[in-house]
Amino acid sequence: MTLLEQVHAIGRDAIAPHAHAVDRDARFPVEAFTALREAKLLSCYVPVEHGGMGLSIVDLSRVCEALATYCGSTAMIFAMHQIQVACIVHHALSADYFRRYAVELVERQHLLASATTELGIGGDVRTSRCAVIVQDGRFTLEKQAPVISYGEAADAILVTCRRAPDAAPGDQAHVLVKKEDCTLTPLSGWDTLGFRGTCSSGFALAATGAAEQILPVPYADIHGKTMHPFSHGVWASLWLGIATDAVTRARGFVRAEARKTPGTLPPSALRLAEVDTILFSMRAGVQQTIAEYHTLLTDNEEGAFTSNYGFALRVNNLKVTSSQLLVDVVSRAMLICGISGYRNDSKHSLGRQLRDAYGAALMVNNDRILGQSSVMQIVRREG
Repeated sequence: MTLLEQVHAIGRDAIAPHAHAVDRDARFPVEAFTALREAKLLSCYVPVEHGGMGLSIVDLSRVCEALATYCGSTAMIFAMHQIQVACIVHHALSADYFRRYAVELVERQHLLASATTELGIGGDVRTSRCAVIVQDGRFTLEKQAPVISYGEAADAILVTCRRAPDAAPGDQAHVLVKKEDCTLTPLSGWDTLGFRGTCSSGFALAATGAAEQILPVPYADIHGKTMHPFSHGVWASLWLGIATDAVTRARGFVRAEARKTPGTLPPSALRLAEVDTILFSMRAGVQQTIAEYHTLLTDNEEGAFTSNYGFALRVNNLKVTSSQLLVDVVSRAMLICGISGYRNDSKHSLGRQLRDAYGAALMVNNDRILGQSSVMQIVRREG
């Protein structure tokens, strides 16, 4: 059985049967992550020499896409976890502590969450108000986070903060906070339109730990090479999975209609062909950007992440266009399915997919991204 066949088996047996309840109750997808842990998939991006599968970003994007055809929330949690794993793999394995932690992650299948946003700064992840305080080989940290996705279910949280109390807002560090050394005080709940199973409540976070749990490079480097492109790459991949699921359901509906009238093409068949071309364009954009990112990582093209805005712009374009196309594809699929797509008790139901789709443009708001792109367009060099 190939890896993707294994993922689809998990999707059919452990994810799809519980997707409705996860969405309805806005609960963490326990069954899905029990199965993913048993398959050692939470450490799939960890290099082979540290015990993981050593998947590439191309491989991982396909896993995210496959998971999303069964449950958008499960795929989103998996993707966000892998973003944090990538931050450690790309930037921290030079340190003894994080080499040991990578092995521990493989053995125990830890789930990693992220706390980048902060009250008072909105969604600007490149700015922090809180600061890490280091003294006698230990750190303390407090952060008011309006969103920590699946924070209560996570085994550790990677937290952005100022490097020191006297550091500038953009002079940031990235700190691994363990669950046993962390207190999460609820600030807000998570009763949303879509991606309900991500359980992205707000918390006041207070933590302590060893100073060696601070990643050994500035967060600016982590953001440019990993947090920004990796996030948008795996997010776009899972959005592609949701869109693919929607078109698959629409195709099933059209086939059922065709069986009712042999020899006569249902009117919805034309709309199906039309939406498939949009899905094709969405897939092409995701695969092209992921392939470019894989090449840059493989070739160690550090300049692409630090001095040339061309790739960063293409990543921004990927996020904006794929999040917009997702809504377009799912909406068209619902029109094809008609009342069967609108009903919650139909096998062609698309309510959950449509509600999830509208969350895509809000995860790092498209307006914020376009604002950043407008500045980069002026100062970029060709390439």
